[in-house]
Amino acid sequence: MKQSVLVIGLGRFGSSAARELMRLGHDVLAVDRDEQMVNEIAPDVTHAVQADASDVDALKVIGAGDFDHAVVAISSAAEPSIFATMALKQLGVRNVVAKAGTALHGSILERVGADRVVYPEREMGARVAHLFAYPDVLDYLDVAPGFGIVMLRAPEPFVGKTIGELDLPRKLELSPIALRRGVKVTVNPHHTEKVFAGDLLILIGRDEGLARLPTDAAK
Repeated sequence: MKQSVLVIGLGRFGSSAARELMRLGHDVLAVDRDEQMVNEIAPDVTHAVQADASDVDALKVIGAGDFDHAVVAISSAAEPSIFATMALKQLGVRNVVAKAGTALHGSILERVGADRVVYPEREMGARVAHLFAYPDVLDYLDVAPGFGIVMLRAPEPFVGKTIGELDLPRKLELSPIALRRGVKVTVNPHHTEKVFAGDLLILIGRDEGLARLPTDAAK
């Protein structure tokens, strides 16, 4: 469903979010104090304007209150992001997602009305740690402490075996939720599905099981 989204702050996080929202088919208004950043993103979004988003009057002028969704991605300092989040909620924006750099920053954002707080640096740090620790893991999403979703390059011992033969849920408490072969993705692959070299497996489960994958998984 097409949505109208206001993205405030056009650093790496904000500009990436704005462009991806456009790619997904949404209408995007990108806002930043820096004229150069606004000019750079203008060709890639629906509209781009230069404004101080921590000023409620400036937000009124650009029609911020007409948006149901907003992403506050200001990264230069905590104070402007807090004021922007508070102003957006005062103007009636239903869903405000705000970026935080620290736990204290995030706590304040929640107190002033942010519907969701994200910690990109912390989350990316956790992902990088898992990629470093487990050679076959291409991506990792933290679900809960010690529990995640991984995209795994099929190790050599997996190749030629079926999902059923691997028996990952029983052996390692890791459940296959998808298999990617080239551009084709099979959701909930059947137990008779054979794994080929180059396949990517998407698994959900405990990090302890993931840690044993290179040595025990195919035994």
